[in-house]
Amino acid sequence: MIKKILEHKFLVICLFVILISNFFGSLVQSSKGKVEVTSFTLPTQNNQSLAVDFFKPISATEENKAPFIVVIPGFQRSKEALSNIAIELSRRGFVVASIDPYAQGLSSSSMSKRSATTEGYGMFALVEHVYQEEKYNFIDKNKIGATGHSAGGNAAIRGANYFGSKAIQSGSLSKLHSVYVSGYVLTMRDSVLKDVRSNVGMSYALYDEGAYRNELKNGDMRLAPEALRLVNSIFNKESKIKEVEIGHYYGDLDNRTLRIVHNESVLHPFQPYNKIATANQIEYFEMVFNHDSKFDAMDQVWQWKELFGLISLVIAFISIIPIARFLLSLSFFSSLIKPIPPALPKHSRNGKVIFWSLFFLGASIACFSYIPMSELSKELFVAASSREQTWFFPQRMNNAVMLWAFFNGIIGLLIFFGSYYFYGRHQDITPNFWGTSISHTELLKTVLLSLCVFISYYLVLFLSYYLFHIDYRFWFMGVRIFQPEMLLVLLIYIPFFFLFFFSNSLRVNGAMRIEGQPEWISMLIGGIGNSLGLILIIIIQYVSFAYTGTVYWTDGWLYINLLFAVVPMMFILPYFNRYFFRMTGRIYLGPMVTSLIFIMILITNTVCYLPLKQF
Repeated sequence: MIKKILEHKFLVICLFVILISNFFGSLVQSSKGKVEVTSFTLPTQNNQSLAVDFFKPISATEENKAPFIVVIPGFQRSKEALSNIAIELSRRGFVVASIDPYAQGLSSSSMSKRSATTEGYGMFALVEHVYQEEKYNFIDKNKIGATGHSAGGNAAIRGANYFGSKAIQSGSLSKLHSVYVSGYVLTMRDSVLKDVRSNVGMSYALYDEGAYRNELKNGDMRLAPEALRLVNSIFNKESKIKEVEIGHYYGDLDNRTLRIVHNESVLHPFQPYNKIATANQIEYFEMVFNHDSKFDAMDQVWQWKELFGLISLVIAFISIIPIARFLLSLSFFSSLIKPIPPALPKHSRNGKVIFWSLFFLGASIACFSYIPMSELSKELFVAASSREQTWFFPQRMNNAVMLWAFFNGIIGLLIFFGSYYFYGRHQDITPNFWGTSISHTELLKTVLLSLCVFISYYLVLFLSYYLFHIDYRFWFMGVRIFQPEMLLVLLIYIPFFFLFFFSNSLRVNGAMRIEGQPEWISMLIGGIGNSLGLILIIIIQYVSFAYTGTVYWTDGWLYINLLFAVVPMMFILPYFNRYFFRMTGRIYLGPMVTSLIFIMILITNTVCYLPLKQF
């Protein structure tokens, strides 16, 4: 077997590049071995559990205690998504814990429907755990902090309120020395701030898409009531300010009343990956903890991990092709290799008009059906939309994408067969051009082959994660490991998504292979056609935002943000469907493989309200 693998040089090269990229990524993550990166699962209340990545600098010892900071990702984000913050803080000598929020990643669901508010997404329990356990004798327990972005920012300020309230009751200092709130200001209310007994830094994107919810309907923090309330919460009536000076420290560090507001010129989802925003956060924690790391705040290395992550992400996708080729070279699967059907004849003038009319019709339907499908998902999947634990389609955000895919899969099939019935069959086009002919035995073998490709793809990921504690990731787009329960979730969603993937393979290979047309043009047209509708949504959203200061879709803006990760997958899908078609001469292997892999990527990167295990 090993000899046969070595005969497939491209596969070996892909595997080598993935492992080397993740090795170098791990060197960045561990600051070249100066930071120990481990993982553990913390049992918390109500049979809940919290997944934690723990970054411990070797400089942190019982004799040289270090401050401790919890990093809390936001809605739809995992602990790996904010590894850049953990890298930069741990590189500077802070002990850091990055968590998967409840109902996200490897953490369990929560009994609370508002876990960011009531539990800090699990941060409250982790702070209590670290504070009480003697094994963390390398942590200065008088210097515990928390930072989060978006809903994670809400968790951070709620933590300051929670531990502040407990401190007031006990007449002691708050266990949370300082917090940093990024990308969230809705909680900056007097009812929350009055019990805060921590230093607070706030960072808000000037071009935050969710700013329409703010009191002044914009992201400018200079006159924002939310920012003013934060700063004025430390002053008496006579000393209150009327305009916030961005980047200026207010209050007193020793009294834990220090306040600062930043307002970076960036969009909401990209704020955590902005160098200036990252530097502001670094400077804040070095300031509040009187910690001099000797590194300038702008001296950042996390971008290198993102580069190596991007390489491994891209090469891992590419490796799907040589993995399938290798398996097809085995005698058991070799019977699936069939001659490639002939391409369609060149379009006549009328044929071109029909093709491009249907092309843009499909894109338009894809564009204008997305938000309605998102709204419909709230009506059909009430439990998940209400953040209740359920096995009935438990993924609130993914339900919207699934309905959109299912609907547009049906539309795609109707367009394909309608154009054939009313036009194609009169132009001597027959099903022999489509590559649909297959026996029952071959179909079963194709299913088995797709499962083997899926398993092989994720085996490499799990091996790489085991060796280097690194997955395939660039910013918030990532392929991550998963717990066994997600295989059951995959079975729930795959039938509905598969219709879309199959429809795409049929159209890409049965209607977009034109005689004499270069393959790269054919696949580019397929990629654009499959993603154009979603791209149009993003264009409409942000053109409106640029001209009016308010996004076009307000209530559904989180569903639009989800598309930043979905669009790239939609664009490359036709490429895979074409490559698999060329390998087998049939349209089935492509959608089987891509639906398994792509949908697993989707469901492991979104909130999932699975019922808690009962012991």
